[in-house]
Order: sequence, then structure tokens, then C-alpha cells
Amino acid sequence: MDIKSTIRKYSRVLQIARKPGKDEFVSSSKICALGIALIGFVGFVIFLVFILTGI
Repeated sequence: MDIKSTIRKYSRVLQIARKPGKDEFVSSSKICALGIALIGFVGFVIFLVFILTGI
């Protein structure tokens, strides 16, 4: 791998990237929070099933 080409690729990505606006950040945060809550709920249900069945 050539170092110059790698640096060129990274700089191209940084030029295209932009800081998200407030609305985009809030909606992304809501989606992430919903996903975390859903995974936690599924884990809690599995935990309850194991406790109630005595496994």
C-alpha cells in the first residue's frame, strides 16, 4: 500500500464529510436509543424465560 494514495483517500473522505444538523442528529439519536432499548428488552425477556422455566 502506498502511503500517498492512502492519505489522498482519507483527505477525499474528509472533504466530503460534513457535520450533521440538529434535526439529523436528533433523529439519529432517537433511532439508536430505540435500537438499544429493543435489544435490552429482548435480553430481559430471554432472562425471564430462563428464570421462570428453571433452566
